[in-house]
Amino acid sequence: RPFAQSLLRFLGFVFWGTAAALALGGVMEILMYEKYRHLFLGSFLLLPGWLAVIAALFLLPTGVLAISISVKSSRYRQGALMYLLLVLLCLEMSSGVLTRFYSIQMASELESTMGHLIYQYNGTQSQAPGSGAMDVVQRELQCCGVQNYTDWLKATAASWHLPAEKRCVPESCCKKFSHCGGDLGHLEQFFQEGCLKKLEDQLHSVMLYVFWWCVVLILLELLAGVSNGILMRHQPFSDLRVL
Repeated sequence: RPFAQSLLRFLGFVFWGTAAALALGGVMEILMYEKYRHLFLGSFLLLPGWLAVIAALFLLPTGVLAISISVKSSRYRQGALMYLLLVLLCLEMSSGVLTRFYSIQMASELESTMGHLIYQYNGTQSQAPGSGAMDVVQRELQCCGVQNYTDWLKATAASWHLPAEKRCVPESCCKKFSHCGGDLGHLEQFFQEGCLKKLEDQLHSVMLYVFWWCVVLILLELLAGVSNGILMRHQPFSDLRVL
């Protein structure tokens, strides 16, 4: 029993720290979706992101309960802790599974969407929804095209609304030259690396971060549940109607 009390007290403090780490991962997923929302066919980053944030909020009262139970046992607080741990297990398992599932199907979706945006590109001044999405990605990630800058060469002159002889890459591909004009005769003036791999790596790192924090927290919560169960065994319910 003393070991279970000490472990539960320790886990209570750990829950507070891990709540911040999990919330950070969830917020990063939400912000990435908001920044590149035109590249995603569905809001798949929002769901696991919000689940992670909600789980982080639940971890705060869970930590308080764990610490208070380790100081003074109470059957009501012990029962409330068990319910909170069950809710957290559901939230984190859902967030972890969805994050892992979406990270697998992400590559093909991004490649298809980015290719479509290149062929539908209508210049940086276009007011059409999503028309400037590639400009945002290329400036943020310092890249050009899907696989590389040659993807822009495959776009027809008609889709650019430009004469064939003036076909070039957008100015968002330019490096430090603010008005390089995307002239293909000066390859050193713009980014030649593709955006797909850079964006995939960024998304994958955020998703992996959330996934592994969910796994760690699930294990810690199971440990807290076992410790709480040991304490409940030493203080059995005298009135089962409380359940």
